[in-house]
Amino acid sequence: MTTPDRATGPHLDVPDESLAHGLRPRHLTMMGLGSAIGAGLFLGSGEAIATAGPAVLISYAIAGAIVVAVMRMLAEMASALPASGSFSVYAEVALGRWAGFLLGWLYWFTLIMVLGVEVTGVAEIVAGWWPAVPQWVVAGVVVVVLGGINLIGVRQFGEAEFWFALIKVGAIVAFLAVGALIVLGVIPVTGSVLGQWAEHGGFAPAGVGGIAAGLLAVAFAFGGIEIVAIAAAEARDPRDAVARATRTILWRIMLFYIGSVAIIVALLPWDDATALTSPFVGVLELAGFDGAARLMEVVVVLALLSAFNAQVYGTSRMLYSLGERGDAPAAATRVSRREVPWVAVLVSVFFGVVAVLLNWLLPEALLSVLLNAVGSALFVVWLLITISQLRLRPRLEAEAERSGEPMRLRMWGYPWLTWVTLAALVGLAALMLTDDAARSQLAATAGLVVVILGAYLVRRARGRRQVSSPEVGA
Repeated sequence: MTTPDRATGPHLDVPDESLAHGLRPRHLTMMGLGSAIGAGLFLGSGEAIATAGPAVLISYAIAGAIVVAVMRMLAEMASALPASGSFSVYAEVALGRWAGFLLGWLYWFTLIMVLGVEVTGVAEIVAGWWPAVPQWVVAGVVVVVLGGINLIGVRQFGEAEFWFALIKVGAIVAFLAVGALIVLGVIPVTGSVLGQWAEHGGFAPAGVGGIAAGLLAVAFAFGGIEIVAIAAAEARDPRDAVARATRTILWRIMLFYIGSVAIIVALLPWDDATALTSPFVGVLELAGFDGAARLMEVVVVLALLSAFNAQVYGTSRMLYSLGERGDAPAAATRVSRREVPWVAVLVSVFFGVVAVLLNWLLPEALLSVLLNAVGSALFVVWLLITISQLRLRPRLEAEAERSGEPMRLRMWGYPWLTWVTLAALVGLAALMLTDDAARSQLAATAGLVVVILGAYLVRRARGRRQVSSPEVGA
């Protein structure tokens, strides 16, 4: 007899969790902030500014609004059904086994590839500080230390992420304070372009097309915040913790991103390629901080280490969840005495090392294909989160009424705002098709989706054959 699809059951059902519950709301809050504030903001914002000029603020506002809506939907589902597989579980319950399989393995592959990029980035920066230290030694130390933190226990992981994130948030707050003092004239500078946008093409030098291109550059800069929903399953009070954390995270991230970029475009010429190579350094140098470049290198290294730490956690919990649902080897569900899925952690760390080697060994063309597949994978995640919430909301409300316990968190303006968000995501996909680089990312991601769905169909067919085959000796 085949196993029934959980999405068709009379009640909402998620796998039993056997993991620890050592995370507190402060851990979730700082993890969400820290995961979304990374090298993409500190370094990648310059590329977006160069594309759209000061009007990139509109690009950030639009992308931020989409992310806020998607995360509110995810938080609604996570507060009602906390699960280590997060959106993969919700997609399975809402849409079927194929959707859970797809999102689980797509997310796992995406983070594994990103792990390799982050470790490589740390190794390159540190090697610049100490040329005598081989890059492989730096990468090895990072993998061993942060992998060890993930193996010790979820509480220790949460504390490490808390302090990593606190340093990054502190750096952003300090940057905002320095930038505000420059804008207000408290710190006198020369070379600011505040009030001189007309000399550089005005607020929107590239017009609507530039804003659209800027949107592509910034749309995925907010990625990483979804770790909160994954971690919610290991919070002490999962339903309450995720609701409390997400209420504050979203608006703080919007403030940090838009506030930082507003200061940059106010003080640096958008068409100065040299200054925008590292825009945060450019602003700090205006304020007279001679060691700004080295300081920001330290912050970027911490941002990469924080992201690596969080993504080892995210990949291991997703693999554990896939194992619980029978979509990954059963060994992935083995849990240590500290209630850590140690096999899943080791597997993720191992493939993280493989990804590092791929970054160093693969021909640039092949590596580009793999990284392009990662580039727009987050878009697929957002799209299916939105569709899942549309399908699950009536069932969540029915469950809440049946149990007598009201939903802790609700998506605003359901269902119309969900439909608006879905339309915005479809529009973003259409916009990506007009850009050569984005189009290649979509194509590579589509290829990866086809491969994963093909693996699902093969697995399902084998399962049916095993069920229908008579036992030996029967």
